[in-house]
Amino acid sequence: MPDASSGVTMLSGGRMTKGVIRVDDSVLRPVTESSGFVAALLKTFEQQAFDGAPKYLGQADGMDILSFLPGEVPARFQVWEDGQVAAAGALLRAMHDATRGSKLAGRSPVVCHHDVGPNNAVFVDGLPTAWIDFDTAAPGSPLEDLGYAAWTWCIASKCTVPVERQAEQVKILTDAYGLQGPERGAVVDAILERQARNARFWAELMASSETASAEPEVLAARIEWSRAEFAFTAANRLVFEDALA
Repeated sequence: MPDASSGVTMLSGGRMTKGVIRVDDSVLRPVTESSGFVAALLKTFEQQAFDGAPKYLGQADGMDILSFLPGEVPARFQVWEDGQVAAAGALLRAMHDATRGSKLAGRSPVVCHHDVGPNNAVFVDGLPTAWIDFDTAAPGSPLEDLGYAAWTWCIASKCTVPVERQAEQVKILTDAYGLQGPERGAVVDAILERQARNARFWAELMASSETASAEPEVLAARIEWSRAEFAFTAANRLVFEDALA
């Protein structure tokens, strides 16, 4: 809750990093093993004039200090408009382009965020304009992020939106990203891989009860959801592939 006397606001909503607070125009996050890489990544973004991420401001008292990005972060997944999906695809491409050929990317094409869902996007005037929470960022293939984004922005097994419409939005996101050539044929495989990886991730956390970030029943629900999403996408892969062709 906000503390008007101190200018401090506790920020909630993150499933992995706890203890994040806002102090005036800065965000303070506990230092982690990934802090050094994230700091270098955010500095790279600034050098490349990519403004769709916070700026790294330093470190003090065991906390990383980042700039605060004004806007709204969705509390949950929902059905998005075509313009919002297209903006997410373009924002993802701009982020990747800012790391191509960088030392951080190493021998990989880009640095991936690895969690580019709507819950890690800052919206301004209804459109996603920035990414936050780079704790899982690492060198990788653009398809890793694109597959996850296509899933979390466009696909939902329990949604009343017809699968053909979901597939159309996957195409909109992929087109906005600018993916061309044979890689378009691998987008559905990338979606399935990220859904399967998500189930494994939560299962591994569940197996480590002493370090788990949530109660067993919560983790079990996330595993079940990831598997249901995988089954839905696999059952309808031809619909998605036809839309991308």
